Amino acid sequence: MTYHEALAYLYASTPVFEQVGAAAYKPGLGNMEALDEALGHPHLAYPSLHVAGTNGKGSVCHTLAAVLQAAGYKVGLYTSPHLLDFRERIRVNGEMVDEAYVCDFVEKQRPLFERVHPSFFEVATAMAFAYFRKQAVDIAVIETGLGGRLDSTNIIRPLLSVITNISLDHTAQLGNTLEKIAFEKAGIIKKGIPVVIGDTGPASVEAVFRRKASEEGVSLVVAAQEACRLVDVAPVLDAAGRWQISSIDYGRLTYELPGEPQKANALTALCALRELRTKLPKPLQSEAVAEGFARVGELTGLHARWETVAHHPDIVLDVAHNPGAWKWTVRRLEAEGRRRKGKILVVAGFCADKDVPGILHLLAGLPKGILYILTQADSHRAMPAEELAGLALDAGLQAVSAATVGDAVAQALKEAAADDLLLVSGSHYVVAEAMAYLHKKQTS
Repeated sequence: MTYHEALAYLYASTPVFEQVGAAAYKPGLGNMEALDEALGHPHLAYPSLHVAGTNGKGSVCHTLAAVLQAAGYKVGLYTSPHLLDFRERIRVNGEMVDEAYVCDFVEKQRPLFERVHPSFFEVATAMAFAYFRKQAVDIAVIETGLGGRLDSTNIIRPLLSVITNISLDHTAQLGNTLEKIAFEKAGIIKKGIPVVIGDTGPASVEAVFRRKASEEGVSLVVAAQEACRLVDVAPVLDAAGRWQISSIDYGRLTYELPGEPQKANALTALCALRELRTKLPKPLQSEAVAEGFARVGELTGLHARWETVAHHPDIVLDVAHNPGAWKWTVRRLEAEGRRRKGKILVVAGFCADKDVPGILHLLAGLPKGILYILTQADSHRAMPAEELAGLALDAGLQAVSAATVGDAVAQALKEAAADDLLLVSGSHYVVAEAMAYLHKKQTS
C-alpha cells in the first residue's frame, strides 16, 4: 500500500468532517475506546498536555511544544486540520510522521477499522497516539478536535488541561450559546488534573468552568486574570509585528507569532508553563522558553498565523474561520490600513456552516476601499463563491467572486501593486489551496 493509497482508503471508508461536515461527527468515546484497547492503550506510554478552545488552541499547542522541544524533550504534537499534507497532524520534534508508518498502520489496522467503523478523526487520533508510543516521546501535546467532553482525544489523562477561550463555532454540534459550548469544552477537566483557562469571557461562561473544576476537585487558573503575575508590563508589538514580553518567570521573550490574538495565546502558554513547573522531570530554563517562543514556526512547522509568505506585494496567510477569529483580523486590517500607503485586497472563503453573516458584519465596519475577492475551496462544505459575494455586496462590501482559490489569488495579484497587502484568509481549506497555488507559481 502506497501513501496515496492509504489516504485514499481513509478518505473513502471513514467519514471526514473537513469534507462533509456534521455527517462525519461521531460524538462519544465508544469508538475511540475500542481502537485504544485494540492498540494496547498507547497514550498511557507517555505524559501529555491537553488543549481545547474555540480559537488559539493550535497556536498554544505549537508554542508549548516548541518550548518543551527547546528544553530538550522529545515532543509529540497532534493537531488538526492539516493544510497541505495529512502528516502535518502528527509530528515529533517538528518532523511529520513517516509516510511508511501511515501506510503500515492503515494496512495492519484495516480489519479493526472495518469492525469499529471509526471516523477519520478517530483513526488519525489513534494513529497519533500509537506513533508517539513507537517514537518513545517524552511528552505529547494533544489538541482536541471539536468540543472536548465527547472529543476522541478525551480518553487521555494529561498532566494539565488548557482551554484557550470560548466563542460561537460548530454550534450544530456543540450548542448555540457560549455556555453550552463552554460545557462541552469543560469536559476535558478531569479529577486530579489542574486546568488553565486562557480567557473565560462573560461571567456566565466562567461559572461553567468553575462549576466543573469544583465538581472534579481541581484548581482552575485564568491566564487573563493572572496577567499581572505573569508579566511585569503589558506586552508590546515591535516594528516586525512580534510581541515583546517581559515575563516574570523567564525574563524577556520575543514571541514569533504576530497579531493581537497572539498576546492572549502567549499569556495562556506562560500560565500553562507555570503550572507545569512541578510536573516536569527537569526545570524549564529561561533560555529554552525564550528559544521556544522565538522559533515556534521553525521548531514545530506551524503556518498561516498572519504569516507573510511574499513581498511586493505583501502576501499574508491567516486562518480565521469564525467571527471570534475575524474580530482580531479586522483590528489588524484597520492597523494595516492606517500605516500603509497601498491598498488592501482580501481573498476569502468560508464553510457554509459558519456564521458568515457575522463575519461580513465585522468586515462592514472597516473603512471602504478594500477589495474582497470571494471564493470557495474544493470542499462539499464550502459556501458557493457567488452566494458569498452576493451576501458581501448586501453587507456593503466591494466584492467580486472567483470560482476557485487559485483564480482568486491570480486575480488579486493582477490587481495588486508592489506596496499593497494581499490577505488570504477564511477556512483552512482556502488557505491551503492558496499555499499550493503560490508554491506552484513560485516553482514553475
